[in-house]
Amino acid sequence: MTEIPEHLRKRAEAAREKAAEQAAAPAEAAAPAAEATAPSGEASRIPAHLLERSKSAKTKGAATETAVATSGGGGVATAVATAAAPPTATGPGGHTQRLLTVVKAGSIQDLKSVPVDKVHTWPHLLAVEFVASLLMFAFVMIFSIFMNAPLLALANINATPNPSKAPWYFLGLQELLTMFHPMVAGVTIPGMGIFLLILAPYIDRNPSNKPEDRKFAISLFTVQLMFWAVLVIIGSFFRGPGFNFVAPWTAGLFFEL
Repeated sequence: MTEIPEHLRKRAEAAREKAAEQAAAPAEAAAPAAEATAPSGEASRIPAHLLERSKSAKTKGAATETAVATSGGGGVATAVATAAAPPTATGPGGHTQRLLTVVKAGSIQDLKSVPVDKVHTWPHLLAVEFVASLLMFAFVMIFSIFMNAPLLALANINATPNPSKAPWYFLGLQELLTMFHPMVAGVTIPGMGIFLLILAPYIDRNPSNKPEDRKFAISLFTVQLMFWAVLVIIGSFFRGPGFNFVAPWTAGLFFEL
C-alpha cells in the first residue's frame, strides 16, 4: 500500500475539523435562538405539525453533518459533499411539495386596455351607411324609370280644391285643428310633445345602450311617434270634402302627395 503524503493528510484533517466546527456551531446557537424567538401557540400562525417537521429536519441535517465530519477514513471530497447536501423532509405519503402562498384567481399578465362594446365610426358605421345610400339611390332610379309622376295642373285661384289638405307631414296639425282651438292645436300640444322629448335624457339617466334597459325612453318615443302617425293616417285617408270624416272604402281616397 502506498502511503498518503503528509501534506494531504494534514489538509484532510484540517478540513474534517473545520467541517465539524461549522456543523456544531449552528446547531448549538439555533436551539437557544429558536426557544427565544419561537412565538406562543396563540400568536403563531404556523401549524404545529409544520414546526415539528422543520425542527426534525434541522436536527437530522445537523446530526448527519456531524457524523460524517467526525468519522475517520473518508476523503476531503466525501466530507465536503456530504456536509453540503441540503436536508430533505418528506410530508405525509412521501410527498415533498411545499405550499408557498395562496393567490386570487385571475390573469397573471395585466391588461393595459379594457375591452369595451364599442367600435370606430370608420369603417364600421360609414361603410354600412355608404352601402345603404347606394342601394337607396338605385331603388329611386329604378322606381322613377317605371313609375310616372306627372305634375298637377296649374292652380286656379278661383276654384279652391275640396278637400284642401296640407302636405302629409302637416296633416297631424291639421287634424288637431278640427278638434281643438288653434292655440291649443298649434302651440300647446306640439309644445308639450317637444318638451317631453327634451326632458327624456334628464329623466331617464340610464347609461346602458341595450334596448331592454331603456324601457322608459323607448316607450316615450313610441307613444309620441304613434300619436302623430295615427293623426297623419286619419287626415290622409279618412277626411273627404269639407274635411269631413269619410270611409275610404265607400267614398274613395282624397289624398295626393
